[in-house]
Amino acid sequence: MIRGFRGWALAVLVAAVAGSASARETERGPVTNLPLPRFVSMKAAEGNVRRGPSLTHRIDWVYVRRDMPLEITAEYGHWRRVRDRDGAGGWVHYSLLSGVRTVIVEEDMLDLHARPAEGAQLTAKLGVGVIARLGECLTEWCMLEVNGHSGWARKTALWGVAPDEVRD
Repeated sequence: MIRGFRGWALAVLVAAVAGSASARETERGPVTNLPLPRFVSMKAAEGNVRRGPSLTHRIDWVYVRRDMPLEITAEYGHWRRVRDRDGAGGWVHYSLLSGVRTVIVEEDMLDLHARPAEGAQLTAKLGVGVIARLGECLTEWCMLEVNGHSGWARKTALWGVAPDEVRD
């Protein structure tokens, strides 16, 4: 009897874990019905970051970098809770955000390659903190474009794209 109960309990536990994993993968924002979390970028050159989702909440700081990638973690009305690459965040009005995808380079002198391969010809080198427009992404590589230069970079050197994300 104990053996049967353990087997049943294990099956319930596995089903619960599998169910929560699939729920996490398909979590949708209550306002937009878009996936959460998801990456966006700053449309505005300046945007207030507030403690809560309204104009009455205190401004904690101001983002001052157009195209900076941010991760939306929650939605409430016209407000989006975001976090930046340092983990800092707060609530930003949706009109300040864009669906255009960008990334921040996190590795100094990051090589951009003509093809998604380590030995491929170099097209450019990017410094830490450079913001690039995100294009196609494979399992380990993403196509970037910045100031007229384009090429493939290793995904692990970028913030603003999920490790398992593939884009066409």
